[in-house]
Amino acid sequence: MKYLFDAGKLLLLDLASTFFFLVVYLLTHNITLSVVLGMALGAAQISWHLVRKQPIDTMQWMSLFLVLAAGTATLLTDDPRFVMIKPTVIYCVVGIVMLKPGWMNRYLPPVAMEIVPDIAVIFGYLWAGLMFFSAGLNLIVAMNFDVVTWSAFMSVYGIVSKILLFLIGFGTMRTIGRRRRRAQMAPAPS
Repeated sequence: MKYLFDAGKLLLLDLASTFFFLVVYLLTHNITLSVVLGMALGAAQISWHLVRKQPIDTMQWMSLFLVLAAGTATLLTDDPRFVMIKPTVIYCVVGIVMLKPGWMNRYLPPVAMEIVPDIAVIFGYLWAGLMFFSAGLNLIVAMNFDVVTWSAFMSVYGIVSKILLFLIGFGTMRTIGRRRRRAQMAPAPS
């Protein structure tokens, strides 16, 4: 479970500049200020790692590139949709990574790896599907609604959908794992 929360924390840090953009925009309704501060946060995050001589993950570089590209496009066109579409790209990249069978294994305890590794692979694909669905939904909402509606809807949807899939996956693996464990422990019929 700790690993799952660590992974979630990393994803939130990768999206921090987007969330910061939203907060500043909701408080000021100033696109230029919001974008510039979001871009500055993205650059500051990378600079922090460079100064501390910490490794910078591919997702962090990608996030910075997307922040700078989407921010620049937003500033040049005065259209916030470029920033609003950034999560679609991130969802797609994460979904592609999640298509690798067994990506969830590092988040499972040894007993689950022993008893339900096949179910974990299935839920890994379901997570990938959720990411692709979220990418499409974000694109639709970003293209058809204003920044306030988009941020409210995608924030609630993002949290609720991931919590629900996590709980369904956890409950399913636990239930199937218990049944399989009982079947393994049952005495063989004579």
